[in-house]
Amino acid sequence: MRDIETERAEIERAIGGKTLCSVFAETAARYPSEPALSWRSAEGWQSLSWSQYRARVAEATVGLRAIGLTPGRFALIMTRNRPEHVIADLAIVHNRGTSVSLYNTLAPEQVAYIAGHCEAEVAVLEDAGFLDKFRAVRDRLPHLKRVVLIDAAGVDDDGWTLSWDEMLQSGRDELAREASAFDDSWHEVQPDDLATLIYTSGTTGPPKGVMDPHHQILWMCHSSATWLARPPGGRHISYLPFAHAFERFIGHWYAIYAAQSVYFCPDPAQLFAYAAELKPNDMIGVPRVWEKLHAALSAGIQAEPDSQKRDAVKGAIAIGREVVKHRQRLEPLPAELQQQAEQCRPVWKALLAKVGLDECEVAITGAAPINVAVIEFFQALGLPLVEGYGMTETTVGATFSPQLDEHRNGTVGQADFGVEIKLAEDGELLVRGGNVTRGYYKEPDKTAETIDADGWLHTGDVAQIDEDGYVKIVDRKKELIITAGGKNISPANLENLLKQHPLVGQACVIGDRRPYITALVVLDAEVPPGWARSRGITTAGLGELAQHPDLVTEVQDAVAAANEHVSRVEQVKRFSVLPVEWTAESEELTPTLKLKRRVISSKYQTEIEGMYASPPLGYEPAAGRATAAAVN
Repeated sequence: MRDIETERAEIERAIGGKTLCSVFAETAARYPSEPALSWRSAEGWQSLSWSQYRARVAEATVGLRAIGLTPGRFALIMTRNRPEHVIADLAIVHNRGTSVSLYNTLAPEQVAYIAGHCEAEVAVLEDAGFLDKFRAVRDRLPHLKRVVLIDAAGVDDDGWTLSWDEMLQSGRDELAREASAFDDSWHEVQPDDLATLIYTSGTTGPPKGVMDPHHQILWMCHSSATWLARPPGGRHISYLPFAHAFERFIGHWYAIYAAQSVYFCPDPAQLFAYAAELKPNDMIGVPRVWEKLHAALSAGIQAEPDSQKRDAVKGAIAIGREVVKHRQRLEPLPAELQQQAEQCRPVWKALLAKVGLDECEVAITGAAPINVAVIEFFQALGLPLVEGYGMTETTVGATFSPQLDEHRNGTVGQADFGVEIKLAEDGELLVRGGNVTRGYYKEPDKTAETIDADGWLHTGDVAQIDEDGYVKIVDRKKELIITAGGKNISPANLENLLKQHPLVGQACVIGDRRPYITALVVLDAEVPPGWARSRGITTAGLGELAQHPDLVTEVQDAVAAANEHVSRVEQVKRFSVLPVEWTAESEELTPTLKLKRRVISSKYQTEIEGMYASPPLGYEPAAGRATAAAVN
């Protein structure tokens, strides 16, 4: 039986009186010469040691104050993953300011909303392309005094902008005049000061600014380190946006807390090329990252021309899956299976080595639901991939597995160290702990709606908790479909089943107040071309392939296969294959790759209504499969 009060007391003893600034100073003093930040340049890999990193932060801290950042105010950052982003972030908080990272995909209107909402005084931007978004709404940014450009090439000096190098030089000049300026600044920072606002993706309305003070962030760091302690110097590839709590925590705050070495990958499409070179010790990813990697590895295996080699690899994966199943059932491996596993281990390691994960000790998926089959695939190769759960409002985490080898697939683990969880009467998951946000900036009413008087955060997720405390997320409370017949259905469950097929990149299930369930299916852009070549199909592109009879037949089989796992009323009765791709840059997905259901419902209203027309349009699942195995 866990003693939550004792766990919390341990966390408070460890972080009492500390701030991100003091922890950063401790890490830099303990590991002055070890690599902290690394990035690729035209000359190859470059690095800053922890002492160099802190010296650069000192220059930026004093430089930002010199150009007008007022202590206690807000500053924006919009860059790709690069060292200047985290240096600017720390410089802002060392000024007793609050940093706000922006998604690079934001439109000018969204930039104006966030900048105006927090009344940001300074913005640090990567280049002229990002500056254009700000200039387009400059008349709506009365509080924004200066814009710092990391790459100022091609930008005319209009008195509003200055270069990153100029800002650093102003910091160096000020430090030369007053050597104590940096230390005087960060020693003013208090544990309850806001370190950041993280604006939610806004799937149902304008984004809300989640407030994270220093104490809350460090509370989550120590909670995480208790169950998942990482040795200093572990290699982490930073590629998810820093506006996302997942990367902000693991690739920035926890990296400082646990002295991890961060390697920046500015183009997420190059992630596994970087991984093949760097051999990271950990890997985090939203489900789409793991789904695409699973699809790519599966397609590569299927494309192997040597049938014996192809069958051998498939057989090794099948053995790995059997190992996973035994471990999930807490059963010892039979001697024969143990021997087979040892023989297959080189094959598993070789597959992981192709994508640079053969030295990965911790792999985490989170931020959205994932199909268990994808997790099992990687576990079958020996990669310890597990699913955790958290929200922006819980800093990053709420549940995980205290021991990776005891993770129960299909769940998101148990309550994190020091965290309490319980279910409301309607099944909603509630969370309480030092990791829970102070609330939403300038929005006390929305804060009160989300965090009750007893400190319980109402997550909006419907969950189940088993007798051992393992949590299974059923769906978003507000996204549950209620059919015309009154049946509650989880769209996420059906969507994950549909995405098991490698051709299916995204799926959006429709059916609220409708007579039956339908789905919009979007192809995975990387898979159909190879699928077509293997069948001798020549076509102009994704749009044409989406309508090809052979591909439609394949998707019909995929829908029928998904239907086999659900009751008759939950089955997808009709579907449409859309000739488009949904990405983080498109209207249909948030920057964290979650479905914008309202946008999709509006944008594809014609296709949706067609599936409910008389006679209905779209396609039916393959005949004879779903009805045979369905249950009433």
